[in-house]
Amino acid sequence: MSEIAALAKAIFKKAGKRSRVVVGIAGPPAAGKSTLAENLAKVFEQGTAVVVPMDGYHFDDGILIARGQRSRKGAPETFDYYGFEALLKRIRANEHDVAIPVFDRNVELSRAGAAIVSRDVRFVLVEGNYLLLDEAPWTGLGQLFDFTIYIDVPRFELEQRLIKRWDEHGKTPDEARAWIASNDMPNIDRVLQKRRAADMVIDERVR
Repeated sequence: MSEIAALAKAIFKKAGKRSRVVVGIAGPPAAGKSTLAENLAKVFEQGTAVVVPMDGYHFDDGILIARGQRSRKGAPETFDYYGFEALLKRIRANEHDVAIPVFDRNVELSRAGAAIVSRDVRFVLVEGNYLLLDEAPWTGLGQLFDFTIYIDVPRFELEQRLIKRWDEHGKTPDEARAWIASNDMPNIDRVLQKRRAADMVIDERVR
């Protein structure tokens, strides 16, 4: 059985007869959360699964500059936690046509109402760095997920993936390495050192 099929089977088992199942897919930056979520969504019957990225709740650069946090963009405190929590509560309540923001990395902006979670969606796959972060207020998210997955990737491999990512987004090698050292790696270490247990762990250390 493939890894994706095994995940889908575990989620189906957890779902039982529930009409709405919220799955949290967590891991450090560059772990492959969005790719896993997108591939997993394809396994379910068409129209019954949707991916909800936490990145849509990045604070705008203008706010981060005003708060002196622009150099730490991507850290837990640079997200609208309470807005994100409110979204998850609406999703769990199965409200009609819940609009979600989606972060556009090409322009470093979130696009409001860029996707919809409709009532006929059964499986909501939420992906983000800090879904299992063992820090207040993020611990409050625990009760909002029916099933959680953590992607465990070696620290060195994460760094290599980030170098490639920032190269694709136009940073020079020096700019990329400086940003990774000052911002991305501290965020990675925070996730690695302070996370709650997940229902299932995908261990890429053994590959």
